Amino acid sequence: MNSSYRADSSAPSAAHCPDAVLVPYGWDNAWRTAFAPYAAAGLAPGRIVRVDRGRCDLVVAGEAGGPDAAGGVRTVHASTSLVTTGDPLDIMCTGDWAAVDLEQGYVRALLPRRTAFVRSTSSKRSEGQVLAANVDHAIIAISLAVELDLGRVERFLALAWESGATPLVVLTKADLVDEPAVLSDLISDTEATAPEVQVLAVSAATGDGLDILAASLADGTAVLLGQSGAGKSTLANALVGQDVQEVQAIRDMDGKGRHTTTTRNLLALPWGGVLIDTPGLRGVGLWDAESGVARAFAEIDALAAECKFHDCAHEAEPDCAVLAALEDGTLQHRRLDSYRKLLRENQRLAARTDARLRAEQRRDWKQRQALGRHMLERKRGPVRKP
Repeated sequence: MNSSYRADSSAPSAAHCPDAVLVPYGWDNAWRTAFAPYAAAGLAPGRIVRVDRGRCDLVVAGEAGGPDAAGGVRTVHASTSLVTTGDPLDIMCTGDWAAVDLEQGYVRALLPRRTAFVRSTSSKRSEGQVLAANVDHAIIAISLAVELDLGRVERFLALAWESGATPLVVLTKADLVDEPAVLSDLISDTEATAPEVQVLAVSAATGDGLDILAASLADGTAVLLGQSGAGKSTLANALVGQDVQEVQAIRDMDGKGRHTTTTRNLLALPWGGVLIDTPGLRGVGLWDAESGVARAFAEIDALAAECKFHDCAHEAEPDCAVLAALEDGTLQHRRLDSYRKLLRENQRLAARTDARLRAEQRRDWKQRQALGRHMLERKRGPVRKP
């Protein structure tokens, strides 16, 4: 794609810098500084809004008065072949900032990511998949048209905290809950499951709660996550102010949705900032999310710091603050069970991807086996020879 645009390598003030029109898409002075070497090479900055089969769409600064530019920004189509990598975590994705050769139509390089929302794939190769890059807010959409799944909320929260983004739980389709008291209880249950996280009940059909959500996303980049049928595309249309995403009805038999959105798309919001809509996620596997799990279960992490032993497993140890909280009712059994489940899952994945850790776990397992045999022999007494 031909263009005479060239980024100004001297990085002047935003008032007369061509890339200043990218500010609503998240461009700032830190990105401009990181991009400086590429600007000197005659490349243009662009943010990836969609990736599809070796090609991607990017928003770039448009030529002044150009017929294809809207508000000084235009969308270009470029090949990704020059930055193809074998590492799935390095594959470009929606939200990445890139150095683009507008004349040749190629993405030449990606700028280092500030944040990345990563999940494990369903394959047996134990690979991670980046769903969105350079995200400030992670919107976790949970439908109230079906039974509230608090375990799924906790799983999404662990990944969101690990990504570096700030999570926000949105209970969609609130208009389908007839009783205000029931809706209040659902919100309270979710808030108890999501410490330190804002929880909003919204309805794209009636508009309830959308103004609060819009104000929470007034700047930066937000990614919209959830299962098929959670109402993500409807919510995206409501936030953008027009039908930019196709919407399909959920199945009556089980309330599950169809995959309406098939690619991850970056959408400009009318008040500034951008929203990345994602396809419905059937599986949300953890990926190197130990600190994210700790943040998602902040109250358990705080209790664990008060245990007598620093490596307390919270099972039968004396002076365990976590077990004491279970006994006095300040901590729910469901919450601790979910915490243990996610930690075990994360450790299993780490063991599959880290040969050293696998060897350590195998050694510990053998030591426990030997100790078990020893204790059994002591209990039974020495074996007498005939």
